[in-house]
Amino acid sequence: EAFRTHEKSTGPSHPDTLISLRDLAQILRNVGKSSAAEEILQTTLKELESLLVEKNPESLRFLMASLMMALVDQKKLDAAEELWMRAVALFSKSVSAEENDALIRAFELAHPFPPQSMVMAKLDAAEKLEVQVMETRKTKLGVDHPDTLSSIANLASIYKTQGQWGKAEELDLQVMETSKIKLGANHPDTLHSVANLAVTYRNQGRWDTAKELELQVMETCKAKLGVDHPDTLYSMANLATTYWKQGRWDEAE
Repeated sequence: EAFRTHEKSTGPSHPDTLISLRDLAQILRNVGKSSAAEEILQTTLKELESLLVEKNPESLRFLMASLMMALVDQKKLDAAEELWMRAVALFSKSVSAEENDALIRAFELAHPFPPQSMVMAKLDAAEKLEVQVMETRKTKLGVDHPDTLSSIANLASIYKTQGQWGKAEELDLQVMETSKIKLGANHPDTLHSVANLAVTYRNQGRWDTAKELELQVMETCKAKLGVDHPDTLYSMANLATTYWKQGRWDEAE
């Protein structure tokens, strides 16, 4: 519904429409409908890729990442790898030649998508590289710098993909607590870190703890951003996923 509303009011290529599309694809994947998610993402990319690569590369990036994850869900690894290589070719052109830190530049070039998409891209190597980036950023930028926190969150995502939930939880907690102190409890980046921790708890079967965090994020987003904001809708989708996984169908709906 949110996707259709944005599509009609702002157009198919508007950032809010594309965020709603990403959220819809995530919901479909969460309920086991990855083929449906693949279909809508493939259609959108076919129609808009040439436009987005020039006008809105960030939206193109997360749409391609979502499609890659939908393909991996279905074990279509050859297609996912082909998409990965196409994405690297596209986004390598946008890497700034003036970037000072060669290690970070190399990482951003080789790793432009969430680690969950990288089943075919050697997670062990990705983990080692992410640790290097994280440590470099800690030294050069400080432990509470946003770029450092982003690297810590990325490493946590790799651990989740590897099934190392204890390590992922430790890093997610670190990012959340640091964000609360540095940015405040209601900052969007802090809320995102809370949502990441909730996902970790959900995948460990810690439903009540995950639900508590997801309710917190949803209510804060409603109060600060409004019920129709993409971040609010995404937080509602996360909570619905937790209810769905518990078999609480009525509450999920």
